Amino acid sequence: MRIENEGDNVTAPPRHLVFAYYVTGHGFGHATRVVEVARHLILAGHDVHVVSAAPDFVYTTEIQCPRLHIRKVLLDCGAVQADALTVDRLASLEKYHETAVVPRDSILKTEVEWLNSIKADLVVSDVVPVACRAAADAGIRSVCVTNFSWDFIYAEYVMAAGHHRRSIVWQIAEDYSHCEFLIRLPGYCPMPAFRDVIDVPLVVRRLHKSKKEVRKDLGFAEDVKLLVLNFGGQPGGWKFKEEFLPAGWKCLFCGASEKDELPPNFIRLAKDAYTPDIIAASDCMLGKIGYGTASEALAYKLPFVFVRRDYFNEEPFLRNLLEHYQCGVEMIRRDLLTGHWWPYIERAISLNPCYGGGTNGGEVAARILQDTAVGKNYVSDKLSGARRLRDAIVLGFQLQRMPGTDLSIPAWYSAAESELGRRSGSPKLGADGTIDYVVDSSYDEDFEILHGELHDLPDTKSFLKSLAELASSDAKETEKRQTREYKAAAAFFNWEEEIFVTRAPGRLDVMGGIADYSGSLVLQMPIREACHVAVQKIHPSKQRLWKHALARQQDKGQGLTPVLQIVSYGAELSNRGPTFDMDLLDFIEEGKPISYEKARKYFARDPSQKWAAYVAGTILVLMTELGVQFENGISMLVSSSVPEGKGVSSSASVEVASMFAIAAAHGLDISPRDLALLCQKVENHIVGAPCGVMDQMTSACGEANKLLAMVCQPAEVLGLVEIPSHIRFWGFDSGIRHSVGGADYGSVRIGAFMGRKMIKSSASELLSRSLPNGDVTNANDMEDSACELLDAEANLDYLCNLSPHRYEALYGNVLPESLLGEEFLAKYGDHNDPVTVIDPKRSYNVKAAARHPIYENFRVKAFKALLTSAASDDQLTALGELLYQCHYSYSACGLGSDGTDRIVQLVQEMQHSKSSKPEDKAVYGAKITGGGSGGTVCVISRNSLRANQQILEIQQKYKAATGYLPFVIEGSSPGAGKFGYLKIRLATRKGVIR
Repeated sequence: MRIENEGDNVTAPPRHLVFAYYVTGHGFGHATRVVEVARHLILAGHDVHVVSAAPDFVYTTEIQCPRLHIRKVLLDCGAVQADALTVDRLASLEKYHETAVVPRDSILKTEVEWLNSIKADLVVSDVVPVACRAAADAGIRSVCVTNFSWDFIYAEYVMAAGHHRRSIVWQIAEDYSHCEFLIRLPGYCPMPAFRDVIDVPLVVRRLHKSKKEVRKDLGFAEDVKLLVLNFGGQPGGWKFKEEFLPAGWKCLFCGASEKDELPPNFIRLAKDAYTPDIIAASDCMLGKIGYGTASEALAYKLPFVFVRRDYFNEEPFLRNLLEHYQCGVEMIRRDLLTGHWWPYIERAISLNPCYGGGTNGGEVAARILQDTAVGKNYVSDKLSGARRLRDAIVLGFQLQRMPGTDLSIPAWYSAAESELGRRSGSPKLGADGTIDYVVDSSYDEDFEILHGELHDLPDTKSFLKSLAELASSDAKETEKRQTREYKAAAAFFNWEEEIFVTRAPGRLDVMGGIADYSGSLVLQMPIREACHVAVQKIHPSKQRLWKHALARQQDKGQGLTPVLQIVSYGAELSNRGPTFDMDLLDFIEEGKPISYEKARKYFARDPSQKWAAYVAGTILVLMTELGVQFENGISMLVSSSVPEGKGVSSSASVEVASMFAIAAAHGLDISPRDLALLCQKVENHIVGAPCGVMDQMTSACGEANKLLAMVCQPAEVLGLVEIPSHIRFWGFDSGIRHSVGGADYGSVRIGAFMGRKMIKSSASELLSRSLPNGDVTNANDMEDSACELLDAEANLDYLCNLSPHRYEALYGNVLPESLLGEEFLAKYGDHNDPVTVIDPKRSYNVKAAARHPIYENFRVKAFKALLTSAASDDQLTALGELLYQCHYSYSACGLGSDGTDRIVQLVQEMQHSKSSKPEDKAVYGAKITGGGSGGTVCVISRNSLRANQQILEIQQKYKAATGYLPFVIEGSSPGAGKFGYLKIRLATRKGVIR
């Protein structure tokens, strides 16, 4: 339901009403919009009790009336910010737990008593979860007024934390379900906990003074250009300089500290300066996106240069609302902190802000609240209570939106939603969870293929089609409908020059998993989903630079130097910046490549662009390891359909495709195996993720419908194992985000290396006791073989070189279940792993972490041998049993999760169902994959129609239990080495734009 303008004032009802208005503790933005709604309620003669932790002046500056009552209470904490631009996800969850979860019972008791004491007629929440539950307990109706809800925001934080604090999201959604309905503001996010929605116009604070009056008070003529700096807190370490601004401009600094030393063209505003008046009187605004800044920029048609705030999922929707109405320009954080402002400001003032919607949302919302308080029903009861709750978040919810929720979806929302799920050149998810490709066959008319072949891969054809769309003659005509990543990509390729295209798939970990770093045999299948990279090497004089990159180069005064520009399709899926650029000379220091450590810090400066380390890091590794010199500019377009955070090597596919493309463009002949090892250096040393090499090796060396068999010591490819025609492997996405850089994976790896060091030490002691003089050559014949074994174990390079029976005979009882880091360091010195660091204060699981790779190596060998045995039900049963054993061994290490355990349980229930006939048996086993702690489950089945049906049943049962429909990975495709590379050029008969 949408309600627009309905008059100028809220007409008072027959009786006086009391409203309890709860305001979240996240910043002042919520408080400022509450002021506008409360003001209209008070004008209508009602009392409003505001429950807020914000300072009183936020409310009293606008409302001076005895019917406004302020109660200083903090009932939630919002998002904890490490600085003005970065949200600390884990700290946010801990703070919420401390603020709202631990004292929950006392909060509910106190709020129910207070609501009854003031005789509240209606509870309004923006958007405090527990307020809705307290209202229900007090028998009072409640309404939420917001553009986002905390279940949606915290869902991503829970993914980053693994299973930790997941119950917070469910509790918040359950609290919201007690709300009568949602008054939804423009720029809204998906909010599935609310099933009944009323849309209203923007809530915007009114102006007190005209533009002329404000400028007169500040002492500026109307022709002086003013930039308002509005961050709600200053990023740390920021020093302002006069040259940050274009010539003649002045900067009005909101919230500047008295300690800040400001240059003469920066003006410190008073703390009580009324921001809406300042915004309306300015020519441009620079700040971070929040509802207040976005709504006021739109309402007063002020160009807004914004800097992305990390880990806050409200942003993509507000960002697209701004850009849809030509009101926003994104600035890279690096340029913000270095003062490279003027290109963005000039771009912003060239815009034509065109928002023409309503700005009286405060009045409209107040009218709805008043009507609700006197008993009017705006929504039916058919979707209330438990029915609404069914669609709330249960498990693994992240950026998921129930289809068919909205009858009318605004264009800005569609743009944001498509960015969150965009996979250009990627398969589409069908209703049954399987993937479907829709390909326009005209790609071959757009490009001349000068080298390579398509291998009849539909995703490659789709990717080429997307490139053709960038180069099409109507690109400028459709610019307004394009996302930022499309605009950026269309602007930086020189279509008269050659482009190199590579493709690298993700991988399904069939067997081996985390045992790779312990030297295990692994069996990996390259999946159908892949990453495509298009690269153009071009002389600096011909390179098409983005305006800010060109301006930065001009500022340095070094003439034309090579620049790296990268566009990542689907960047909004993780709320990361869609573009990245840098001068390639930044990788050089005193004539040599910078260290990997320095590069890791370089990319970590801006979390929204940290993803670029996977791509740009390949260039530094080629410089460092092979001495490659890059004298030309490089433009790269990255498009991946490999699901992120699902344990199927999305990062490895990006690294491999990127390095293959750069190598092809520069004529470098690197074998797939060597390239995989180089890519591992990118992930270990520049990204900082302690992964083994099997991911990169599978992406580079794998072949379709075959398992890559590799002994990870460090990367000995034994060959390819044909998948028997009667066997099929599937991947089930649990919906729980996996991160190879997460704490769980790293701690298990450290535990394994600790165990190896302790086993070596124990073997040395046993050898010394067997040979008093320590000389193996003096052993007699009977002792000879035993001494050789002990000597080999005392010098053990990889845990997997220790057999299970030797482990059980000599070392199983030696290893402790767990050990504190400082105790290990005191006794053993170091664990000899170059990519992890022991935390002295942390306790590590040693025994299970060391035991897993020893037994996993044996299981993988048995699995490989069974694959070549005669086809039978016993064969499939044995293969499935090995998968199950691997799964529970992961859990013993602490790398399990509720979601992956549930999928494995569903497979077992399907396999052992008493109701099915023996001939119906089709699924045989399942295991968690990759780094564990969520991600994807590998399932083995017969290659039959019945197996397809059972996989679909498992998928639907998982959705029924969790609310999440798992993405199903099926099929295989060639690795990057087998694919090779394409060298293409736009067909001469096609008109080249620009």
